[in-house]
Amino acid sequence: MWGANTVPGGFDSHVLPPIFYILILMPSEAQFITFTILATLIGSSLVQGLADLLNLKNLNTPLPLEFCSIYDSKKYADSQNYLKVTTKFGFFTSSIHLAILLFFWFSGGFPYIDGIVRSLELPSILPGLVYIGILLGLKLLISLPFNIYSTFVIEEKFGFNKTTPTLFILDLLKSILLSSVLGGILLSLVLVFLEFTGPYAWILCWISGIIFLLGVQYIVPVLILPLFNTFSPLENGPLKEAITRYADSIQFSISNILVMDGSKRSNKSNAFFTGFGKNKRIVLFDTLIKEQTTDELLAVLAHEMGHFKKRHILKRLVLGILQMGLIFYLLSTALSLEGLFHAFFMEKPSVYAGLVFFGMLYAPVDLFLSMMFQISSRKDEYEADQFARETLKDGGPLISALKKLSAHNLANLTPHPFYVFLNYSHPPLCERIKALKAL
Repeated sequence: MWGANTVPGGFDSHVLPPIFYILILMPSEAQFITFTILATLIGSSLVQGLADLLNLKNLNTPLPLEFCSIYDSKKYADSQNYLKVTTKFGFFTSSIHLAILLFFWFSGGFPYIDGIVRSLELPSILPGLVYIGILLGLKLLISLPFNIYSTFVIEEKFGFNKTTPTLFILDLLKSILLSSVLGGILLSLVLVFLEFTGPYAWILCWISGIIFLLGVQYIVPVLILPLFNTFSPLENGPLKEAITRYADSIQFSISNILVMDGSKRSNKSNAFFTGFGKNKRIVLFDTLIKEQTTDELLAVLAHEMGHFKKRHILKRLVLGILQMGLIFYLLSTALSLEGLFHAFFMEKPSVYAGLVFFGMLYAPVDLFLSMMFQISSRKDEYEADQFARETLKDGGPLISALKKLSAHNLANLTPHPFYVFLNYSHPPLCERIKALKAL
């Protein structure tokens, strides 16, 4: 089941314990790659586990005085219990996923699936699409029970879930279909370029990725999001007039202000912008409109508009494109490493298997870049808050809106700084409010 029949020196790999094979007989390049990936997978899991533990211990912090008017003792206890339950479940889930991945890897699962795909004798890039499709399908099957439990047990327990089993299944089927179509298109292009276009294939992959990314920005609000939710124009009234008047005052063009029926899946509240350029759309959850006043809603949207006016969206897009270029360049280099395939016991190297293995090898780079992006994102959030306060001439409505959102969504008010460093794209709420008051 390991794939390769022999290892250097002529020993039969089927009779060797995996650890013995790795430590003694695997080529040095493959050993380095193997231990790099193992160290990243296990190390990141341990670091995240430490952050989770520190975050839970920080729950002993009393309710901040700033929130005494929003949280009563029961609501604050609920928010703490919600964090405990979701953190413990997240740790359990990630541990199971890691254990399954390691078992699949060292029992020869990757070459075993490859053997099945090769036996089909499919033409051109179809083996790659099938191979990656099988692996993604297995990952989906493993994740499905955890997603069901999270939705119908945890979220239900804390009063958030409004998703019916039928809606859950429909969402799942739609997601699979969209991922298969859109992901299949991009993956097909990448496989074609890497298989047939030589040393500069990574540039063609990068260009295709950029076109795909920009195209998705336009089709998501028009074609994809309506498959999952109903979007209705915001009714004429004080809220629409206030948003339109404010957008005009800061010279912010919008094509539509829409209300999304988020309540059919969850009681949680949110608002977001979607689209790009002249196709920008403001989307408000119906749950948010029920909870917030007109001034508070306007403050939330002013914050979001601040991201556009401060060019945060453009900056993130450019950084994402540059990161994509780095990924494709490193991928093209990694595919030439025989050790990458030996590390996963593959007898016959292939571009499609290399894509999968590179994803794990790239993990240390991705971990570092994600932390840098988180730091940049938190800085952007402060700037957007400042923009909202300055243009509205008052930070009070935004502070009030953030407090209500935190209480409604049972947000953690006292996250540990180390957990924030690793996981938060937004600053902790208390720090945002402190900064707004200091302006």
